[in-house]
Amino acid sequence: MTGLIADDEPHPLDCVNPDGASPFLLVCEHAGRLIPRSLGSLGLPTSELTRHIAWDIGAREIAVALAEALDAPLYMQRYSRLVCDCNRRPDVPGFAPDLSELTSIPGNAGLTPAQLEVRRQAVWSPFHDAVSAALDARREAGKPTFLVTIHSFTPVYKGVPRPWEVGVLYNRDRQFAPAALDYLRRHSDHTVGDNQPYAMSDEGDYTIPVHGEKRGIPCVEFEIRNDLTAGAEAIRHWSELIARTVRSAAASAQAPAP
Repeated sequence: MTGLIADDEPHPLDCVNPDGASPFLLVCEHAGRLIPRSLGSLGLPTSELTRHIAWDIGAREIAVALAEALDAPLYMQRYSRLVCDCNRRPDVPGFAPDLSELTSIPGNAGLTPAQLEVRRQAVWSPFHDAVSAALDARREAGKPTFLVTIHSFTPVYKGVPRPWEVGVLYNRDRQFAPAALDYLRRHSDHTVGDNQPYAMSDEGDYTIPVHGEKRGIPCVEFEIRNDLTAGAEAIRHWSELIARTVRSAAASAQAPAP
């Protein structure tokens, strides 16, 4: 740990079921909204720190239930994306944004390269190093792997309503992710977005392009609209639906040999 996170504060990595026998490895980069004490509240009131700008509302609970349904290892990140966004490269402006949606983040204004590096070392690197180590270990053990990431999104963005209830995001994967999209469209009543409400890219994303595509691992990101994630029934619904979806998609997509 660096001086950013005190010894008595939580480690960035929150790992559930690391020895799961599933071929799926799950990641939830925006699972938490903790802020190290050394950063205070980043100059924001509590009301802002409970919004989507700080974390993916409902994603953690759905990811944990999905890990249980699949017997899959799950790697989650506890700190707010306002500290640093663990689904961004450290060299892009959105890594520690000074503006999120329409909200200015005073504690991120004018950060120096040295300050950004401290955040990378304290939060981003421990999390991604753990994911990389897990994928390396699976490859060395000869285990097939399908990488699945869980996110949520707002029903309204900058005043514009979003019609999608769940989105399937992908880029170079042409088997596993499209099969997941097809399954959701055929076997659910949801309005399903194809690379909506976001489009996957090397510049705007990290986990899927680097941990998935660069390794040649079948990979997909799910985005669930966060007004549909609250409560036990919603968690059960989404975890069971995504479990069925990825099992079906994996059956039609061959995992590469380690």
